[in-house]
Amino acid sequence: MKVFFTADCHFDHTNIIKYTGRPFKNIDHMNMEIVKRWNKIVNDDDLVYHIGDFAFKGILNGRKWESRLNGSIVHILGNHDRNNGIKTCITQCMMRFGGKDVFVQHHPPEVVPICDFVVCGHIHEKWKYKFVDMGIKSIITGDERVPVINVGVDVWNFEPVSMLSLLKYYGKLKHGVIK
Repeated sequence: MKVFFTADCHFDHTNIIKYTGRPFKNIDHMNMEIVKRWNKIVNDDDLVYHIGDFAFKGILNGRKWESRLNGSIVHILGNHDRNNGIKTCITQCMMRFGGKDVFVQHHPPEVVPICDFVVCGHIHEKWKYKFVDMGIKSIITGDERVPVINVGVDVWNFEPVSMLSLLKYYGKLKHGVIK
């Protein structure tokens, strides 16, 4: 089993193409392309954390799209997930992967808890990562700044990103390989 992260699929949200400059002809093209790319890399026994804004309005809309995607999906609530049939009470969480503490929530946090890095969505194509000051030096990492990594589809080729890839990306950020 592999673990993946993604955010901001916005299935059936016609205006998201215009708002974010997505390279799709229309909403059907976008929906089918995201499904195709997701299913190309995610297997049925994999786990995908979707970090908010899964599908547009419609009480059964979220379930319709879940049924077309490989893997088990755990939803973290986004600001567009209230009326789409997504049932989750998770708004944020702390996870541990590869010996790293990872804070997860839809919006980039204004206040960062002590962790190795943050995973978020919400900001679409605006940035893939940024560093945020924790305000104190972590006794765990020795750093005051924490990388916040956007896992939204707009910056990851419209497909989920594996936790292994995120850990490697974090390592490159931490060591200044990615500026």
